[in-house]
Order: sequence, then structure tokens, then C-alpha cells
Amino acid sequence: MKVTRFPSNPGPAAWDAILPARVRFGALEADETTDWLIIGAGFAGLAAARRLSQLCPSDKITVLDALRVGEGPAGRNTGLMIDLPHDLASSDYGGDVSADKSIIARNRAAIAFAQDMVNALGVPPEAFQKVGKINGAASAKGMQHNKEYAAHLQQLGEPSQQLDAQQMQDITGSAYYRGGLFTPGTVMLQPALFVRSVARKLCSNRVKIYEQSKVLALKRSEGLWHAQSEHGSVKAPKVILAVNGHAQSFGHFKKRLVHVFTYGSMTRAFDAEKLSGKANWGLTPADPLGSTVRRISDTKGSRLIVRNRFTYEPKMAVNPSKLKRIWKTHDTSFKARFPELDGLKMEHRWGGHLCLSLNNVPAFGEVDDGLFSACCQNGLGTVQGTLGGMMAAEMAVGHCSDMLVELQALDAPKRLPPEPVATLGARARLAWGERQAGVEL
Repeated sequence: MKVTRFPSNPGPAAWDAILPARVRFGALEADETTDWLIIGAGFAGLAAARRLSQLCPSDKITVLDALRVGEGPAGRNTGLMIDLPHDLASSDYGGDVSADKSIIARNRAAIAFAQDMVNALGVPPEAFQKVGKINGAASAKGMQHNKEYAAHLQQLGEPSQQLDAQQMQDITGSAYYRGGLFTPGTVMLQPALFVRSVARKLCSNRVKIYEQSKVLALKRSEGLWHAQSEHGSVKAPKVILAVNGHAQSFGHFKKRLVHVFTYGSMTRAFDAEKLSGKANWGLTPADPLGSTVRRISDTKGSRLIVRNRFTYEPKMAVNPSKLKRIWKTHDTSFKARFPELDGLKMEHRWGGHLCLSLNNVPAFGEVDDGLFSACCQNGLGTVQGTLGGMMAAEMAVGHCSDMLVELQALDAPKRLPPEPVATLGARARLAWGERQAGVEL
């Protein structure tokens, strides 16, 4: 199979851009043979590499990434590793109680695995902080969403805390929110620092990571998979695809994956005293299509991040003409929340490719002989990517677990409607959802 198209993410990966320069991984420049090949060095690919190194301690593992580690989608999310149900297609994130309990168990297993990587590999603590998050509500409808979500969490036996407007202002420094719902289990990541650190620590004589090494063709011959890059190749008996929606470019899950881009803006660093509230916090919107907001602080000052707007991009690339309108929305959302910071400029603006399925399930499993997929993370790349990578490694090795059985029992991604119905429907649904979000956007 020849790979002829690649996702194109607009702008810099801000989380990577604000980090100090790092020692780069080299590109693949030779023909190699390995025991395991992983394509993709994001959350899924690195989790797969880590799990394989535990299960097969003498095997050689090679990881290829088309970009530099931390510059792809792994460095373009909002950095929230959420333990609770968080279905972006739902009005209140939740669903069936029994199904949601299973989702929580899987998400927490992924978070525990990430925590183990932090501990075992010496990942900097600022890359992984289990401090919880807030669902912020700026409208009566948002408050009602939070009330319903809190009732759902109570059914699940999960703790939450209602926050009033003053408590929200004490935390965020913003008078914009009417209230919020705090849940304690979310991990706040510096996502680029996390993946860069994990990748660097995993590298050894047995684990090789190559960046800027696009896989241009993948074929099976004489019991081995052959992955061809521009300047080299890798042969391996088994391959794990950890490329999210890019799996379609390898010929799998055709007409079953929804390609969506979401967008973020990050301010330049500012004096922390210019804004009251806590130095570090994260907030998701009560309406799934509203604005996610974070504040991060270090010795150089504070930064604020605003993430909103979703666009359907079946070609995995964004027309630049859309970006100006999106950045304007970010500026409007930011100014509404932080009028006291009027004049503070955005230093970084970016977009990132995420992948959904109509029935909110992953593109997971053995898709060809010795070829395993850990793709389609439904907008939760940090936690679902980690889970998919772990489980794909276990499946490939033949290591059985209850969680793997559970994942394998999920339905396949549902087939999309034919074109142009799929595109028209997806874009209409997103536009309608953003209008419904109102001031939550």
C-alpha cells in the first residue's frame, strides 16, 4: 500500500514551541530489520513501545514518526488527560451508566500506565500533574448541563463539586462564568514535554526512534512487513499503526472515520500578578463545542490557552482562508473572559487533526496479518491514545487481559453516509452545535 497523503496541521505546535531546544532524534537513513515496528510516536505509539518493552524485554523495537516528536497532534491538544466519560458528540459528555463505568475503568488504566511511565522513566513532574479539572458554565443552559452531568456522575458513584460564580472567579480570575463543576481525576499535561521525555527515556540499544521519517509505502512479503521511508526502510514481522485518522491513508477503515480539526491560541508570557486566581488550572466547557481554557505558570510568567472551533476536513488539511475567522473567534472568546488583559497578544496559534467515529469507538484490532491498529481516539488522544497503544501491544504479543477482551468486543467504527451527504451533514452538525453553544464558545 502506498501512502500518498499526510495530515497537514496549521501553525506551530505551541506546547513544543515554548520548550527549550532539545536534542533531536535522527531520521531513518538505512535499511533495518527489527522485531517490532510502530508507526507514530505520539501517545499511542509511545505507549505501545513502552508496553512492548515490558512484555518482550529482549526484542528490538523501532518507532517511526513523520514529524519531529512533539510537533504532531500529541503537541497540539489542550493537555487534559480525562478519566471520566467525555463524548464530544453528547450534549453533556455522558451516556449509558454501565458503558460509562467501563469507559472510566479503561481511562484510569491508561492514566495509571502513564503515571508508571512518569515514575519509571523520570519524566519531569511538570509534564504530568493530577490536579483535576472544571466544567465551566457561562450560561443558564451551561449550568443545567453541569447539573445533569453531576447527577449522572452521582449515578456512577463519582465525586464532583459544584462551584459558584465567586469560586470560579477565585480560581480563574475571570468573572465570566456563572459556575462550574470540579472533578478530581483529570491529569494536566504539558503534552509536548511528556511525549518528548518519554521518547528520549525509551531510547536504548533495543528501542530506536526515528523522526521526520514518513512511511511512504507498507507491504507484506515473505512473512515480513516492509515499511519504506524516503531514505531507508524497516522490516518487521509485526507492525502497530498508531497514526489516528491517518490509518485511512494506509488503506484501512475507509469511509468509517470522521476527520475533524480543532484549534488553539496561546498568549505570550505575562506577569502572573496581572490576573488574579490560581496559577495553574484547566477548564472544559459545559457544552462540548464551547471553549476549553487553561492557565499555565512557571518562573517566566503565566500563559493562557483558548481552544475552540471544530471544522470537518476529510482531506486532513485546512484551507488557510478559514484560519483568520477562527483566530478572530479565539480573540473574541479570550477578551470576553479576560477583559483586564486587553492588549495581551497571542504568541502561538495552531490547529490539530483529531479523528472520530460515528459510534464513538476506536479503530482498534488486527487489521491484517501481523498489522495492528491503535487509531481513532475520538478527540481524547492523550488518554485513548495511551490506552490503544497499551492494548495493541498486548494483543500483538498474545497477552490476554479482561480490558483487551472488552476492547475487542466493541463494535467497529460505523460506516459514514455517502458523499456529499457525509460532508454536508458533518459541517451542518458542527455549525449547529457551535451556534447552540452560545456564550460557552
